Amino acid sequence: MNRRHFLQGAAALGGAGLLTGLYTWQVEPFWLEFVQVPMPIKHLPDALVGKTLMQISDTHVGNRFDRQYLIESFEKAQQLAPDFVVYTGDFVNYESEEQFAQLREVYAHAVRGKLGTLGVLGNHDYGLNWQEPEVAQRVAGILEEKGISILRNEQQNLAGLNFVGLDDFWGTNFAPHQVMSDLQKEQANVVLCHNPDVADEPVWNGYQSWILSGHTHGGQCKPPFLRAPMLPVRNKRYTAGTFALDDGRTLYINRALGHLWQVRFNVRPEITVFRLERG
Repeated sequence: MNRRHFLQGAAALGGAGLLTGLYTWQVEPFWLEFVQVPMPIKHLPDALVGKTLMQISDTHVGNRFDRQYLIESFEKAQQLAPDFVVYTGDFVNYESEEQFAQLREVYAHAVRGKLGTLGVLGNHDYGLNWQEPEVAQRVAGILEEKGISILRNEQQNLAGLNFVGLDDFWGTNFAPHQVMSDLQKEQANVVLCHNPDVADEPVWNGYQSWILSGHTHGGQCKPPFLRAPMLPVRNKRYTAGTFALDDGRTLYINRALGHLWQVRFNVRPEITVFRLERG
């Protein structure tokens, strides 16, 4: 290869690299996808067949991210008029008390379901090193003010669909046995649990239905045809999407609406819309 051809090739590669960098920084982090997923549930009441359940996860309200994008995403989601809305943790990226005001600003526009709105906390909602329960309490209180009932190892039945909320796996209040030990298996159940690694913990007591999680962001950057190189879970199988577990449970991992760092490649931000079916 002569010098002229080499320089032309280098310029082309440099241009492609620049465009890819701009795309991963300024385009894909804001290219929201509404993912439609059928959700068959055992014992689902006839009145709930065809209803929609929207999952929003990992908004990471804070200083590293455009909060207006979150507000605009909520406004788009509201146009779908979901019947149920669930939030699966990491509402904030906590650095200081400044995040409490930011959380109020964003969640003044929260998406709420016609039949109910629930959520669970994630590790970032527990402050620095996930060990500040007073931060988690403040976050939960603000969300309750905005119409989102936060389940902390608790269950709540909405119109015949029973939601079980497990507090965060890495936080200071992870106590799944409090709620899983007396779960009624003959009712329609859905578990909300921020960290999908909990699916591998011995806490399920014969549960056979859906588990909705977030936490991974799908890895945020995933080379085509390869695994995501960075996942904050023990079980590296748990990336994003639907996983049929061997004992009758179905795990769904949302790719996150927000992010910690403004970079995404081949992993668009997601809001999931489940359509309820008889299982």
